[in-house]
Amino acid sequence: MIADITAIALAAILAITLHEAAHGFAARALGDDTAYLLGRVSLNPLRHVDPVGTVLVPGILLVTQLLTIGRVEAMFGWAKPVPVDFWRLYNPRWGMVLVAAAGPAINFALAIGFGFGAHLVTASGGVVPDAALDWVLQFFALSMLYNVILACFNLLPIPPLDGGRILVGILPAPLARVVASTERFGLLIVIGLIFLVPYLVPGFDPLRMLLRSVALPVLQAIFALTGHGGAL
Repeated sequence: MIADITAIALAAILAITLHEAAHGFAARALGDDTAYLLGRVSLNPLRHVDPVGTVLVPGILLVTQLLTIGRVEAMFGWAKPVPVDFWRLYNPRWGMVLVAAAGPAINFALAIGFGFGAHLVTASGGVVPDAALDWVLQFFALSMLYNVILACFNLLPIPPLDGGRILVGILPAPLARVVASTERFGLLIVIGLIFLVPYLVPGFDPLRMLLRSVALPVLQAIFALTGHGGAL
């Protein structure tokens, strides 16, 4: 149980915090050093941890699911949002698109990296104790899963998610303003889609649809790309 919890928690925290760090690195490279001056352009996960969104909420969901159904079916969390002043970017419009895309991009890169890295782990069989080997492989598999889910989820075209910011950047100005105006309600829309809609509309679960129709095929493609066939 403890080994499972540590693998799940570490994989989730790593995926979330490096996602946020990527936004900071991209913003600095494109002209805005706001995040850098606040110490947020860092690979140190502790600089991006939100006590509620990165620790408390995922922890409650994790423990509750393990204690009630014996497995983890859904996780939800967030890190401290990286502050970006888009008007300080060299090209505010396309800079916003690139900064937003950096988060999902690093998640896809991490998923691919863990896929290739798993080959090195399995090659160490017989040298590393079986229990440690099993834990590392579980951590790698969960990291691949969580990074793909996080990337796909954040690409939903709902501001302030990354997909919403990308959409605002590529739409014609009048439509972009309309989409951008929904950002104040974005978090409520996301929470409603995840937790409220499935209960109000039986048989309609947007999150499961996203996982089944988008995240799962992407994950299977990464397994194939990294030489694992169907799974680790």
